[in-house]
Amino acid sequence: MRILGYLFLFSSLAISAEPGYHVIRKIPVGGEGGWDYLTVDSAARRLYVSHATHVVVVDLDAGKVAGDIPDTPGVHGIAIAPELGRGFISNGRGNNVSIFDLKTLKVIRKVPAGRNPDSILYDPVSGKVFTFNGASKDSTVIDAKTAQVEAVIPLGGKPEFSVSDGKGLIYVNIEDTHEIVRIDSRKNKVTRRTPLDQCEEPSGLAIDPAHGRLFSVCANKVMAVVDAAGGRVIAMPPIGGNTDGAGFDSGFAFSSNGEGTLTVVGSDLKVAGTVKTQPGARTMTIDPRTHLLYLPAAEFKPQPADAKQRPQALPGSFTILVVGR
Repeated sequence: MRILGYLFLFSSLAISAEPGYHVIRKIPVGGEGGWDYLTVDSAARRLYVSHATHVVVVDLDAGKVAGDIPDTPGVHGIAIAPELGRGFISNGRGNNVSIFDLKTLKVIRKVPAGRNPDSILYDPVSGKVFTFNGASKDSTVIDAKTAQVEAVIPLGGKPEFSVSDGKGLIYVNIEDTHEIVRIDSRKNKVTRRTPLDQCEEPSGLAIDPAHGRLFSVCANKVMAVVDAAGGRVIAMPPIGGNTDGAGFDSGFAFSSNGEGTLTVVGSDLKVAGTVKTQPGARTMTIDPRTHLLYLPAAEFKPQPADAKQRPQALPGSFTILVVGR
């Protein structure tokens, strides 16, 4: 019976791996320090990667570093507005946003934000940039054209990742209150709060706009799938541990797990596969043109088992994992 059990388990794993995602190559970056979010400019074939105090710019077609944006202390996220030729960077330790030229990568100016701006999003419907500020628990709204602060939206908790539905609604995970907040981008107003009762510390968030589904990854190793229209949780498939990033593409939802795995969830909202990545690869982004996934990772210094702080990356080991089929 035990042999049959193992055979059944192996068969189940083989079936679950059908999507065929795997690490197809690595892009060396090097340098020192940690990282957070990364963003693809699919049309320009660029990848913007946060890296401690600067943003690394990678040429996606060449697979190598092509530029750098300095002086972004405690950088968390990068948002781009291609029609305006501008990019926006949230500087967590600077409590501001760097606005840069997409062609030259030169910083045009810095705009004040709330305390510890984390996730940042450009909403083309309203023409605004939204920063989600972890320490002040609010969102700073910036007019993308004029670079003027338009409003500050109280969120009632510590925001994490954010997504737009492309129709004027923005969704953001609230880590400490375990919920998803919905914002009307035209009115700069919170219009709904969706509780995630079985989800601890939601961080990464992705959206399937065609089917109106949100995918929130949680610290207790589940993905909360939410019906955006109804504001209710409809499924909670299991994922890996130490997650901080989510994505959606080609009918699949993804959770990037710092334990060194990538969970793939199918359209039936069940786990379709688990990809081996690399420890520390806990954030991600997707190129909608090529359908490739990008996950930052590094090798780490040895650390005691009872250590409470995050391990330090080995200098020069920072790399981008490229996952595809």
